[in-house]
Amino acid sequence: MPSLDRRRFLRDAAATTAVVSAGGLAAGVATPAQAAPSATAPTPTTRRRQAVSFRWWGTAGWRVDIGDRTVLVDPYLSRIDTGLFAGPFRTDTPLTVRTDVIDPRVDRATTVLVTHTHWDHFMDVPYIAGRTGARVFGTLTAYHLGLAYGLPSTQLSAVKGGEVLDFGDHSVEVVGSLHSRNPSYSVAFPGVRVSPPPRPATIADLPEGDTLGYLLRVDGGPSVYFTGASDVAERNLTGLAPDVAMVAMQNATTTGDYLPRLLAGLDYPKVVVPVHYDNFETALRNPPPVAPTDRTRLNEMIAAVRRISPRSRVLVPEYETAYHF
Repeated sequence: MPSLDRRRFLRDAAATTAVVSAGGLAAGVATPAQAAPSATAPTPTTRRRQAVSFRWWGTAGWRVDIGDRTVLVDPYLSRIDTGLFAGPFRTDTPLTVRTDVIDPRVDRATTVLVTHTHWDHFMDVPYIAGRTGARVFGTLTAYHLGLAYGLPSTQLSAVKGGEVLDFGDHSVEVVGSLHSRNPSYSVAFPGVRVSPPPRPATIADLPEGDTLGYLLRVDGGPSVYFTGASDVAERNLTGLAPDVAMVAMQNATTTGDYLPRLLAGLDYPKVVVPVHYDNFETALRNPPPVAPTDRTRLNEMIAAVRRISPRSRVLVPEYETAYHF
């Protein structure tokens, strides 16, 4: 049997007993969480399941605690007001890192994974890396921006897709991806940085800089795919077959067949978690604020996932709630 088919068979067989437990779920939009089964003592032939929790920080940001290690994905906590939701959008908005919001939430970090370098994904990363000593993985643009902020090169790792990084009890596979397009078929702040620029001052100084996805595999735990934008190079997804997919919501229809191509490329994950659906220029409080037009898009996304992948469970997350897959 081909390895991909075997992986899907084993994963689908496990789907009937899959459990998502959490401190709370968004009311009315996700199936209520079930209590996790009580743990049993491992036997010599049974691998101990890792204690892993996933906490959504809004936008595409996540905190993942794996034992005594913490992986952050696109940690953006400052949530500054650019006028993107209330208007008018101000491209000259200063980059103001809110340490009062970050410090209570980021007590540690070992790894930071950056999908792309727009302000709502990268802006807080240099401060977090400087405070915690975390190693930052991202595109060559993220590497050069990190240098511009004064991070040492020894703390920055440039990746471009295809790398499989081994951290002992977990691994990270880097996946080449694409950024979403707006209604004009354009990308906000396009471009890359091929050398260290002056220290960024405004949100326009942080370009997209190419886009990546990341597959996190935890020994004895779940495999989870993280997106940071709503487009997909589905040929790069072959064989990943994650248990869980964190899927950015589409905000325009200019990218054709986004969800069908993404879900098929990921071999229809057991759990699909919509992200990047919230108003990320407001305080980090539950319930997550959603603009009226984005609420419609979110409902349409949920319905589309259930239609395209009826065996997938849709989990709409709340902020800072610990989820266990």
